[in-house]
Amino acid sequence: MEIPALKTVMMPRDTNAMGTIFGGVILSHIDLAGAEEARKHGVHKYVTVAMDNVVFKAPIFVGDTVSYYSKTLKVGTTSITVNVTVKATNRHIDEAERDVTEATLTYVAVDNKRKPIPIKG
Repeated sequence: MEIPALKTVMMPRDTNAMGTIFGGVILSHIDLAGAEEARKHGVHKYVTVAMDNVVFKAPIFVGDTVSYYSKTLKVGTTSITVNVTVKATNRHIDEAERDVTEATLTYVAVDNKRKPIPIKG
């Protein structure tokens, strides 16, 4: 069984004008889940340099439990590419997880002066 990097419950404050969860809220959680994946490759400061291929597949609703699953795609000298898959379930009905969003992110390890540094595994 896969364990999510992050799990949240969506609240009314997270909604947009359409009554679904605002995409920016989901993007911020994706970034957090991806950063947790990057930290598995070394305890460094990481900065997000790209968020690519973001696909919003289905809406997320107030009260949904949202799980963010992350996996490393590539580790370079100073950068890490991570995929984050987002799934949601309605907490009030017996529902299987549904795919809602997916993204690919790139992080770079940096020093205190924000200069790229090598990732040591």
